[in-house]
Amino acid sequence: MTAARQVIAYLGVGSNIDPETNLIAALDRLRRVVRVTGVSTVYRTAPLGRPEQASYLNGVWRIETGLGARPLKYDVLRPLESALGRVRTADRDAARTIDLDVLLYGDLVVDEPGLKLPDPALGERVFLAVPLLELAPDLVLPGTNEPLRAVVRRLPSGGLVPVHKFTGRLRALLGG
Repeated sequence: MTAARQVIAYLGVGSNIDPETNLIAALDRLRRVVRVTGVSTVYRTAPLGRPEQASYLNGVWRIETGLGARPLKYDVLRPLESALGRVRTADRDAARTIDLDVLLYGDLVVDEPGLKLPDPALGERVFLAVPLLELAPDLVLPGTNEPLRAVVRRLPSGGLVPVHKFTGRLRALLGG
């Protein structure tokens, strides 16, 4: 039997309901299924579209997995979100215990219902692009040949407050 080909993928992670507890729990559970190889700086950010909500903690995690992109999203990440109390509703701006999104999956380009890679939000949300750039400084976005560094330069630079102490706690869980 041949081992599945390992792919490097990047996940956007965020929470604004008990975020430290939920991000630690998500990392712990995710490590049981895939190899987590990097944790970006975690940033405190204002909620999009809902100023009355609590701030988010957002970051990016690098993983290695033999799972395909769709099984990773629907068989691992969505059930993990549910296990941590995430309830998906029609309100896309609702507060959430945990949000786990596949941002990149190797050099795969996909535009299908329920799965778009690279995630289009990378070009719109500084709280995804900046932490991804930290983990992959030479990254060129698949399908566009655009350096991630150029995307970050286009985005508004404000609103990211690094949370170094909590970042250190997450990295300590990985042993580094």
